[in-house]
Amino acid sequence: MTHHIAVDIGASSGRLVLGTLQDGKIRLKEIHRFANGFQERDGSCFWDIDYLFGEIISGLVKAKAEGIGQCTLGIDTWAVDYVLLDQAGNRIQEVYAYRDRRTEQAMQLLAEFIPPEDVYSKTGIQQLNFNTLYQLFVHDREELSRTDSILMVPDYLYYLLTGKKGNETTNASTMQLLNLDTRDFDTELLELLGLRKEQFPGLIEPGTELGSLRPELMEQYDLPECCVIVAATHDTASAVLGVPAAKGRHAAYLSSGTWSLLGVELAQPLNDAKAMAANYTNEWGAYGTFRFLKNIMGLWLIQEVRRLEGNRYSFAELADLAAAAEPFRSLIPCNHDRFLNPEHMIEEIQEACEQYGEPVPESIGQVARCIFDSLALSYRSYLEELEQLTGESLDILQIVGGGANNKLLCQLTANVLGRDVSAGPTESTALGNLAVQVISSDVLPDIKEAREVILNSFDIKYYKPEPIQDLDRIVERWSKVNKTAEAQNN
Repeated sequence: MTHHIAVDIGASSGRLVLGTLQDGKIRLKEIHRFANGFQERDGSCFWDIDYLFGEIISGLVKAKAEGIGQCTLGIDTWAVDYVLLDQAGNRIQEVYAYRDRRTEQAMQLLAEFIPPEDVYSKTGIQQLNFNTLYQLFVHDREELSRTDSILMVPDYLYYLLTGKKGNETTNASTMQLLNLDTRDFDTELLELLGLRKEQFPGLIEPGTELGSLRPELMEQYDLPECCVIVAATHDTASAVLGVPAAKGRHAAYLSSGTWSLLGVELAQPLNDAKAMAANYTNEWGAYGTFRFLKNIMGLWLIQEVRRLEGNRYSFAELADLAAAAEPFRSLIPCNHDRFLNPEHMIEEIQEACEQYGEPVPESIGQVARCIFDSLALSYRSYLEELEQLTGESLDILQIVGGGANNKLLCQLTANVLGRDVSAGPTESTALGNLAVQVISSDVLPDIKEAREVILNSFDIKYYKPEPIQDLDRIVERWSKVNKTAEAQNN
């Protein structure tokens, strides 16, 4: 029996998950779990990358203690954040977190040098002010001039493990620096940043074998013998790979976690003017695909509410409080930049409702209900938009990730969409990570077979739409809230 370990690190937590294939089904076991989160220091937000690497090592030590002597290993994390290294391989600067406020005006500043339309035509990546392009644009130029290598976060963790550098394509595409035509770094964009192509280690594809762990790590710690395999290192790319087969259905996926990523898998990018106007992205996927999707603020909203309440409620309890509250009482434009990293999420939601003419939520249940109602309406708007852009009719939404556990949100989404919703598996990101490992190891032939195995291995829940009274009026009200927010923003 071959062991495969997925290192899956999100913005709020990380874990090492053991995967084994037995009797045509994949079995998962969580070996190690740890918290994650950016730290604010001197007015900036940073990740503790040394802590994350230490947790990976701790997880591998646990794996060895549980009798795992040999395994394959893959890593996925969030996107867009990067690490600067000098010639000796040492970090030049701590790792900025994408929610840092230094990029708030970066898109407008860069637009003075190159039209956003040109950037989208080149890269197909949606305009988000925290994309790597904008982070690097505002980064200290003296530090960039001293930089020998620029790596994305998961690639840096691979480097610490193996000593080998590369930029894996699914995550590198989120930099907004890769040219769709040349399938390489865009020279004009690099020139605008004052960077050289040589500062970016070469692009590598998911499934690439990096080999063994550094000998000094094996000497210092009691670790398994690992064959390190490059996963689809962007956690959304792995999550999409982990979406189970949808037999006979025209499906869209929703990777529901800190962010909600709603989209479809395409064989070719869709980077025309309409896609740009709707701010859809064409992130590179594994095995020659593109993730055509929309970023939605997601469960970050409820995560912040829980944090502000001192974590005294579980997420399930917050959902119960929301279920008991009046539905569609208060609505917010939950994808507005004001919710990206406010000083106080609850107060921000209340102020938004007041500004946009909505009843102000007062209890925690009302705040939670406002979030879930608004998210479900977001999914409706963007799914309809997705159909218009792709010309494809979508009859089921497949929700994977942590949000698949939220029965209220899943049923609410089915009701608002008026379409079937499937929910699960929760561990789709780890499963997608593991899928690349087993395919690279010749345990399974391709991703189609891997998705069939995932479908047969986990309990997928299905939600049928139930009628909502006055839904048209609710949707009209939702549209008005968004238009008001956009007008006030301009």
